[in-house]
Amino acid sequence: MSIKNKLKTLFAMDDEYEYIEEEVATSSSNNVIPATSNNVINLKSVKTSSSKVVLCEPRTFDEAQQIADNIVNKRTVVINLQRVEHYEAKRMIDFLSGTVYAVNGVIQRLGSQTFLCAPDNVDVSGSITEAFEEEFNKGW
Repeated sequence: MSIKNKLKTLFAMDDEYEYIEEEVATSSSNNVIPATSNNVINLKSVKTSSSKVVLCEPRTFDEAQQIADNIVNKRTVVINLQRVEHYEAKRMIDFLSGTVYAVNGVIQRLGSQTFLCAPDNVDVSGSITEAFEEEFNKGW
């Protein structure tokens, strides 16, 4: 009998409890201690992908391809079309709408000439409505 067991029987009032010693095994790479539950995740092993938001202020329709490349590469793009001619801005939105549709993303108007293009890996919730909505719809 070990000293621990002798002391336990000496000071224990009730013998009905049984104590079992368990060894806790630790893996060599300092990961999570194995558990009976599958809910344990090592936070150091979780790889987070860095999300990027690209701000664009194009001046010509030729820059639409670069914006589309960002969307295809899973980056969220905010576009300010104030410096583009009205006709070219409409063409750009049409082109980018097709790109967003191709990647199952979403395009949303943020202001009178500002748009948000987000790929499918970004959740966009809510909407922005302002007094300029009537004015904007007349021109577009």
